[in-house]
Amino acid sequence: MSNPLAHIVDDDPAVCDALKWLLESRGVKALIWNKPRDFLDASASGLSGCLVLDVRMPGMSGVELFDRSRKAGCQLPVIFLTGHGDVPMAVEAIKNGAFDFLEKPYNDNALVDKIVTAMRHDSVARDRQTSSNTLQTLLEQLTQREQEVMHKILAGKLNKIIADELGIAMRTVEVHRSRIFEKMQVRSAVELSQRLRVIDDSSS
Repeated sequence: MSNPLAHIVDDDPAVCDALKWLLESRGVKALIWNKPRDFLDASASGLSGCLVLDVRMPGMSGVELFDRSRKAGCQLPVIFLTGHGDVPMAVEAIKNGAFDFLEKPYNDNALVDKIVTAMRHDSVARDRQTSSNTLQTLLEQLTQREQEVMHKILAGKLNKIIADELGIAMRTVEVHRSRIFEKMQVRSAVELSQRLRVIDDSSS
């Protein structure tokens, strides 16, 4: 995965240079894309950080680039820069998953603050997804019987009840419980429940 960057897509070199200077003066690394197509071609390679788009760009509008990048699998938080007449368009984009928008003429510090917030949001989302993927890998190590026992453990059932419901010896349940905890890298049913909540949170 690439390093977190504020990806600025605009066909106006002067605008791009000014934004890049502004961001880097606040310690935020930025990368300029003068052609929307170039960004689209690179967006599937695991870019991280956030995306800054002008609503109105010749050839491909910011909204069109946003839609096409989402369809290509890019999940970067998107901040739109918009003129007064384009505010309804930016609001509609937010309903479709954009992160935020800022109306021109914008305050420099307000823009940088929004970008920093978006980049933190992206970092948290990626960390959560990584944790979810790791847990999913651990879950796949469980046998079918261990998964059955695990679900009953999570339901708060005692070993004796689990043994009766599954028609196995209580000692067998104890062995399964021990192996489940070992494979899932936890020490208790409470910790197991807390870890599995990561998967639920990432899929919601």
